[in-house]
Amino acid sequence: MQIKFKKQESIGQSLAKKLIKVLVVCSIIIFCIFLLSKINFPFPKNEIKKDITNEIIKLK
Repeated sequence: MQIKFKKQESIGQSLAKKLIKVLVVCSIIIFCIFLLSKINFPFPKNEIKKDITNEIIKLK
């Protein structure tokens, strides 16, 4: 049976792999934020004002 030799990665190679992964994740997050900013979510045209003082008094 032959022993399989695993070549150990150098520090530069492992840092490069981690840096690439971080850049890919950051670019995906930025792309998602960009897409969400392009979507027009509905929002009320005027401010909703509801008097809740009677409801607060009932709770006491």
